[in-house]
Amino acid sequence: MSFSAPRKQTLFILSLVILWYTSNIGVLLLNKYLLSNYGFRFPIFLTMCHMSACAILSYFSIAFLKIVPLQPLKSKSQFFKIATLSTVFCGSVVGGNISLRYLPVSFNQAVGATTPFFTALFAYLMTLKREAWVTYAALVPVVAGVVIASGGEPGFHLYGFIMCISATAARAFKSVLQGILLSSEGEKLNSMNLMLYMSPIAVIVLLPAALVMEPNVLEVTLSLAKQHNFLWLLLLINSTMAYSANLLNFLVTKHTSALTLQVLGNAKGAVAVVISILLFRNPVTFIGIAGYTMTVMGVVAYGEAKRRFR
Repeated sequence: MSFSAPRKQTLFILSLVILWYTSNIGVLLLNKYLLSNYGFRFPIFLTMCHMSACAILSYFSIAFLKIVPLQPLKSKSQFFKIATLSTVFCGSVVGGNISLRYLPVSFNQAVGATTPFFTALFAYLMTLKREAWVTYAALVPVVAGVVIASGGEPGFHLYGFIMCISATAARAFKSVLQGILLSSEGEKLNSMNLMLYMSPIAVIVLLPAALVMEPNVLEVTLSLAKQHNFLWLLLLINSTMAYSANLLNFLVTKHTSALTLQVLGNAKGAVAVVISILLFRNPVTFIGIAGYTMTVMGVVAYGEAKRRFR
């Protein structure tokens, strides 16, 4: 049975979306399992593993697979801008991983859904860029939903919540900062080349941080590896999935649109919540579900308002 060209394209995009969901949700759940259930309590070292895989696989994908053309760095100024972005990115990923030690994935995703609020806030503070009042109004349920979800979360942990909020804010800050620092045509990089340059810098930043803040990481990791034969395999799969999530994010955007990616991203969060509750059996309340639902609806309304009143 032969497929027409449009049907082949549809199947290809559908496959990309399924793989993107699998890698994103997979790395999130595996992070939670390693950091919270497995006894591997080293979020900085885990992030360093992710960045090491991203550095190696980004180079392989660009230099050998030719997924995108290599964009060389133009100046020291551009390098320092990328280094700044990499440091902020490290903070967001480490903060997110630390929060997974203390918070259920469902609540982690609810807090993470407030990224548009912080993006709008930083965009206004750093560039004085204003949106239509309807757009800002849509952010009210985004924040209110998290406040409600916090009150109804049985597994609420203050330190984990602070780290999750910090990670979400850092992610939004990096997004706005990227738009400012790499705004000129000569310095713009696609996401794959940006990852190629950011990842090695992230490893250099994270290595001393891991040695200072997680001094017994190698000793405990080797000890855990003797008890659990699959530890190294889990770390390898986890790190590879972290790169795959970035690669597939780029490919889905390339073959669909930024708006489609936003809609799929909102649905992905809900899917991750359902799967995590089924896997980890963390208790949920009606108030918590209502709060998360309000946040997601606010994010959808914000995206639609931003699109209409651009």
